[in-house]
Amino acid sequence: MKDVIVIGGGVAGLIAARACARVGLSVTVLEATGVPGGALGSHQVAGLTLDSGAESFAVRRDAVAEFIADLGLSDEVVAPNPAGAWLHLPDDRVPNGSVSVPLPKAGVLGIPGSPLADDVRRVIGWSGAWRAYADRLMPVLTIGREHSLGELVRKRMGRRVLERLVEPVTAGVYSSAADDLEIDVVAPGLNSALTVTGSLSGAVLSLRSGAPAGSNVAGLRGGMFRLVTALVADLVYFGAEIVTDAPVTALQRSGTEDAPTWTATCAAPDTAADADAPAAPAPETTLDAHFVIIATPGAQALGLLAGLSPAHAALAELDWPQPTAIELATIVIDAPELDLHPRGTGVLVAAATPGVTAKALTHVTAKWDWLAEAAGPGRHVIRLSYGRAGQDSPTAGLRDDELLALSLADTRTILGVDLDATAVRGFARTVWGDALSPATVGAPERVDQVREVVAATPGLELTGAWLAGTGLASVIPDAVAAASRTRQEALGI
Repeated sequence: MKDVIVIGGGVAGLIAARACARVGLSVTVLEATGVPGGALGSHQVAGLTLDSGAESFAVRRDAVAEFIADLGLSDEVVAPNPAGAWLHLPDDRVPNGSVSVPLPKAGVLGIPGSPLADDVRRVIGWSGAWRAYADRLMPVLTIGREHSLGELVRKRMGRRVLERLVEPVTAGVYSSAADDLEIDVVAPGLNSALTVTGSLSGAVLSLRSGAPAGSNVAGLRGGMFRLVTALVADLVYFGAEIVTDAPVTALQRSGTEDAPTWTATCAAPDTAADADAPAAPAPETTLDAHFVIIATPGAQALGLLAGLSPAHAALAELDWPQPTAIELATIVIDAPELDLHPRGTGVLVAAATPGVTAKALTHVTAKWDWLAEAAGPGRHVIRLSYGRAGQDSPTAGLRDDELLALSLADTRTILGVDLDATAVRGFARTVWGDALSPATVGAPERVDQVREVVAATPGLELTGAWLAGTGLASVIPDAVAAASRTRQEALGI
């Protein structure tokens, strides 16, 4: 009998497990895949160890910095190249043409604070700029709070700002259309600032003036996956057990209401596999504990909850958005012509841009000096992202060589550089397809319902990005809070 089972070995699960193990509770982490880490994973490409998921974190809160300090990694925090990102957009002057321009800096999620600024006009033109400026002359007619980010931008600043500035940013950051995003989740304080200033651009300037100076993101020298390496080392030190290749298929509750016992059923390694033998059901094993913390992606978590009671099962019937399938393509290439960083640290691509399938490109060696040093002169790492909300994956049916060819073609178009396919030194693909967005309209209400049901279930906690929000700045405090409640119950304090 364990004290705590943590289902899910992504970053949220590892953080929760560490918080429980360090006070002496016996903890087992059950991870469905072959390695822990989830969205902070890594892979080897052309001899370089690279992040296969997130490669930076938001610095808008102190939670991440404090947690990194607790892991002893503060000296490894690095800022990205300040060159900034660009946009790749349809070119109105050329049929089926496209153009790249720098992303205006004085904005929030692409919403401009100064619609007539030169860098904004370069993106939306004079007509779009004057339409956006009209926002300052429009009264704030709606009493109450706006919900849809896209609807608000369209109404206040017009279609050009939405399609050419905001949509590329929201697709790249949240993998969702701006119309589907809840303002209070993706831009906290914007509604209040809009009411006070009387215009959307004024609200943006207000939020920008209150933001700390410097970059909005940071990373770790060597890669964000180092955070997972440190977490795993701590878990081993504190005596916790991490079991990989153990997807949990069922969760049951027994015992009394005040002192429940939890049983997790998961797949067990099949050590007697025979290639010539007929297929057989995967063997299963069970693990018992006094407490359980579910830290899986949303769809799996809702599935595990469904068998506990009708109230838990009803959570899966809420109006959850369809998950967006995202695929990342990483290219390592010898291309000295990219040494000048022709498009800054990366490019966000507007929907329906001719000749480009990717929705975003990160010039990773341009963004992080430590990686440029590791790669060596003339060698570059490019990462492209594919998959937009509400659309079928454009890469799901492609072989590796086909995806590489598509990625190279997109890179040439986006960066404006003629790259040689024979100069490719490595290629990898990573698929993320089962995550529920924590930022869509109605998300706060859905999350509140989930938390209410879970709070009424003794011995059970739930955490993860689908509840807490996108990024470590949201995930870390939520995972720590879930573990804190478990510790208080377990230790009677």
